[in-house]
Amino acid sequence: MPDGDTIAAIATAQGQGGIAMVRISGPAALSIMERAFAPQRGARPFAPVPRMMYYGSVQGRDAEIIDEAMAVYMKAPRSYTREDVVEIHVHGGRVSAARALGRVIALGARPAEPGEFTRRAFLNGRIDLARAEAVMGMVSAASEAAARAAARQLAGGVSTFVSVCRSQIIDLIALIEASVDFPEEIEEADVQKRVMDRARAIALDIGRRADPGAARALREGIRAVIIGKSNVGKSSLMNALLNSERAIVTDVPGTTRDVLTERLSAGGFIIELSDTAGQRDSADPIELIGMERARAAQRDGDIVILVVDNSQPPCAEDLALIGRADDRYILALNKCDIRGDFTPRRDMPDGLRYVCLSALTGAGVNDLMGEMLEYAARWDMREDMLVEARHVACALEAKAALEAAISALESGAPADIAVNDLWEAARALGSITGEDAGEDVIEAIFKNFCVGK
Repeated sequence: MPDGDTIAAIATAQGQGGIAMVRISGPAALSIMERAFAPQRGARPFAPVPRMMYYGSVQGRDAEIIDEAMAVYMKAPRSYTREDVVEIHVHGGRVSAARALGRVIALGARPAEPGEFTRRAFLNGRIDLARAEAVMGMVSAASEAAARAAARQLAGGVSTFVSVCRSQIIDLIALIEASVDFPEEIEEADVQKRVMDRARAIALDIGRRADPGAARALREGIRAVIIGKSNVGKSSLMNALLNSERAIVTDVPGTTRDVLTERLSAGGFIIELSDTAGQRDSADPIELIGMERARAAQRDGDIVILVVDNSQPPCAEDLALIGRADDRYILALNKCDIRGDFTPRRDMPDGLRYVCLSALTGAGVNDLMGEMLEYAARWDMREDMLVEARHVACALEAKAALEAAISALESGAPADIAVNDLWEAARALGSITGEDAGEDVIEAIFKNFCVGK
């Protein structure tokens, strides 16, 4: 970021709209505003009061009116970038905004690079790297759940948790180094126990908050996979959940040959719903491939909806599928409009949730959706839950380093042997907030931002 450099960009989305906004940041921002913007009333030269919105016009070189506009000046350091910042609001549309930006650039600003405003906020100490990434998380959020997670990250939930853990690790390093420097005052055995106990607690805490599957589900959507034997109503249930005739439904076993996936929005979450091939004995090579893909989708699913035909007594295939259920499963007892007297069996897994429904009439389908959303909500309430893939990777790296330190101490190694691993854990956590992030990491993060943010 060159000294004396002033940047500008259109900060609103391209295309038609009510308002378009040109943002300027840097030491020349105020002088550019004074020359580019003319208030409707007021003495000349124009001397704007910080944080007061003015009505007037953007004017060209020969006092040509480019557009009716409003403008505000935010004096450093009380601005987004901690530099002087000006925002000029013109009518939405490509031409008006582009002309206003062109005038600003002609007066000495240069076009901003992607993410450069937020990068300046980070480099000037207004936000840390985790909060900077949360800005882009808010912009790119595909669901209310993702937006809520980004908002919590922007408010500092992740940064606070990471900083506390990193500080505790550094305290352990200081304790070990003190025991080496003053062996007559600090018992090494006591230090080893304290370091191991505290490192275990920190590693456990990090593990609870660094769940790659939960992070992906919040960012990209929850994978809900419909499984079951052939002809139990899986495709009909998918159509009922989507409220659309998306999957082909016939009485012919093996109609679904591949994994059919659609996305829906419900309860603030994106749900990636997949219909899969029915599980049955078959010699058809294409159907066998479909069944293997169904099993792969089942393994990767966040939620598994196991459909059984409740109008018939459970068969061996049903019981085999039920017997493999884990805490991701919801048992969908379909065709309850024909017969709905299901009684949980003694050999069913404890705690297996089930819903009686009819994909044909729609009865109970909302109950199934409610079960899915209740399951999803457990990922949505953690203020310090790590959501960014980079954060999860760094946290798991820190956890592995802590576990290596614990292992070394458990093997009887001197306490100072664990210091390198503890520093590695602190470094990995510091990379999340930017304290130990290399320039290549910072560059990679901000190049994915949009221009104007």
